[in-house]
Amino acid sequence: MRVFWRLLSFLGPYKPGVGASFGLAAVATGMGVALPALIGATVNRIEDGNADLMPLIWAILGASVARLLFSFLRREVAGRVSLAVEFDLRNRMYGHLQSLELGFFDGQQTGQLMSRATVDLQSVRFFLGYGLIFIAQSLLSVLGAATVMLVVNAELAAVALAPVPFVVWAAARYGKLNRPASQEVQQRIAELTAEAEENVSGVRVVKAFAQEPRQYERFSGRVARVFSQSMIATRIRALFNPLIGFLPQLGLAAILLVGGQQYFAGKIDLGDFVAFYGYVLMLVGPLRTLGVSLGMAQRAVASGNRMFEILDREPKLASPPDARPLPDGGGAIALRGVSAAYQGGAAILHGVDLDVGAGSTVALVGATGSGKTTLVGLVPRLYDPTAGTVSVDGVDVRELDLEELRDQVALVSDDAFLFSASVRDNIAYSRPDATDAEVADAARRAGAHEFIERLPDGYATRVGDRGLTLSGGQRQRVAIARALIKDARILILDDATSSVDSTKEQEILSALSGVMRGRTTLIIGHRLSTIRLADEIVVIEGGTIAARGTHDELLTASQIYRQIAEQGEPEECVGVADEPRREMVGL
Repeated sequence: MRVFWRLLSFLGPYKPGVGASFGLAAVATGMGVALPALIGATVNRIEDGNADLMPLIWAILGASVARLLFSFLRREVAGRVSLAVEFDLRNRMYGHLQSLELGFFDGQQTGQLMSRATVDLQSVRFFLGYGLIFIAQSLLSVLGAATVMLVVNAELAAVALAPVPFVVWAAARYGKLNRPASQEVQQRIAELTAEAEENVSGVRVVKAFAQEPRQYERFSGRVARVFSQSMIATRIRALFNPLIGFLPQLGLAAILLVGGQQYFAGKIDLGDFVAFYGYVLMLVGPLRTLGVSLGMAQRAVASGNRMFEILDREPKLASPPDARPLPDGGGAIALRGVSAAYQGGAAILHGVDLDVGAGSTVALVGATGSGKTTLVGLVPRLYDPTAGTVSVDGVDVRELDLEELRDQVALVSDDAFLFSASVRDNIAYSRPDATDAEVADAARRAGAHEFIERLPDGYATRVGDRGLTLSGGQRQRVAIARALIKDARILILDDATSSVDSTKEQEILSALSGVMRGRTTLIIGHRLSTIRLADEIVVIEGGTIAARGTHDELLTASQIYRQIAEQGEPEECVGVADEPRREMVGL
């Protein structure tokens, strides 16, 4: 019930619309309740031999037309409320997801999040927009018909309404069984969505390794799980929905028996008997609708529970209420006693102390899993350390406004993600107001201008999903241009030239050397040509700083660095994408 009442709170901004929907539903229901009485009165007039039927005929037609009109208006108003609630829920869900820290997404499947923002949201929206009205209208119909029947003939009404307690019991039992079944269906649909999203995203890998049958088998397994659980929910509905519709039929049979006897005994007029028959028939539809609506409510509660799991997840990385402004400076970075660990895992960094002077360039090298990417991720506060402090220009990053801090850090990772938009829009992503000249200049410095000019529509060319219509090297150069146009104090190059050939790398490095001059830069790379751009090289081993110095100094002082220099290019010694992204302790 707690989840149910929380769902109702989404209707708060639309109380006038909800009130209007209930009012229109009440009027439409009233017109429906009036119809059996009018029909009964017409039958009595015919039985009395009174041929003046037109007033009653017009009344029946009027009530029918009014019922049609108010039902139409109710559906239109309810539809507007339903879409408005959906609008709010989508924005709230997306806004909340955007507020969550990177660690949250490291532990989530994209398809699961998509399912909660689409399938679950639709269930909640439909129930709040329509299901509540269906329930209210059904209850009003039952209460209205019951009231009229009790006024006309209490004995016959008691007979007709005798099955209602059993209907209530069946509806309650239905809800108790259907809720967990519906929740499990929603979960399995989310798993299926995640599988579909992963298959589409990884289609190149699937085809490259000719694993279509394997992926089809995995997907079919997910479909089978959805089918089997849906069948459980279907069996529950198959039992209770007809049962709820059947029970009022017992009242109908009783009315025909008892009412017929009363008519022949002269205790009831034929018209009243016909009216009673009409009211019992009227109970069948609302009670069946009530069963369906209760099932809808159970699905909405199950979906709402899954949505609230996301909405109740508080961001673990946020700007402090009294955030300090980022002071003027050149982007000096200082780490003091920094340790970092992933949720449930061993520490990645151990007591790291590191100073990067404003305007200097520092390269981080080390074996896979040594903690390089984790370290640079602490600077823009993508994660928080479990111990120690990270400061920029003398201020702890946890005391700064998060948006202002990240606005002064430009990051180029080895995973050059591009949005499904034009090349220009991707480059100008961090500065939407950038001029065409500024976009082209950033592209030139990144060595991307020439290939962009050769694209079908130049800078206006739209790249495919995640930029897959471009080669890996082209994507990486666009990503570098996107970072350069930001003109931030701090530049982080996380294996930024890994996807380009040596010729194009020299082009990019030549341009980057000018960009890095006077700008604080952290470089993670496995190519000596990139590493040697740095003023200082820091060797990281096992999450600690093992050595630091220039290239020539480290060749003498560090065996690890000598191995890196001797092996030259092998990624296994100096790779960058070295830490699996999981939620970090203390975030």
